[in-house]
Amino acid sequence: MQIELFNITDIKPYDNNPRKNDVAVTKVAESLKEFGWQQPIVIDEEKIILAGHTRHAAATALGFDSVPCVIAKGLSDAQKAAYRIADNKTAEFSEWDKELLAHEFNLLAELDYDMGLTGFELDEIAKLNEELLQFEGEDELEEELEEEEGGTGTNSSMASFGV
Repeated sequence: MQIELFNITDIKPYDNNPRKNDVAVTKVAESLKEFGWQQPIVIDEEKIILAGHTRHAAATALGFDSVPCVIAKGLSDAQKAAYRIADNKTAEFSEWDKELLAHEFNLLAELDYDMGLTGFELDEIAKLNEELLQFEGEDELEEELEEEEGGTGTNSSMASFGV
């Protein structure tokens, strides 16, 4: 795989891109300013974007003259269409390990780093921490209830909801 710099006006977004990414452009632009180019745009031999429409839009908004690209060679039209979809869809199959994510946010807080540059809104981070604190508190409540009931097998998770 070879990364090449292309004039930003020479590469073209795919006209029928089904992914609406306008909302993400600001976040990606912030990421590009903070971290630089860490992931190139993928284009076909005609310089049409296969993956990286949001990075292209962010670079355009920032006034970049050139962008790093990888040319995906030898793909059929069907493969190009499928790749465009798969590149966006496959990320939806993953999920966050909330405890590990909270750990990473705590590390960033200790380092006095702007957590808004992670792509998360600060209220999302606060909500995550709140959920984890409630979850930890629920475990302690369950233990206390079991001790009070003498470990009688009462469904303590139901008890914690007042049932």
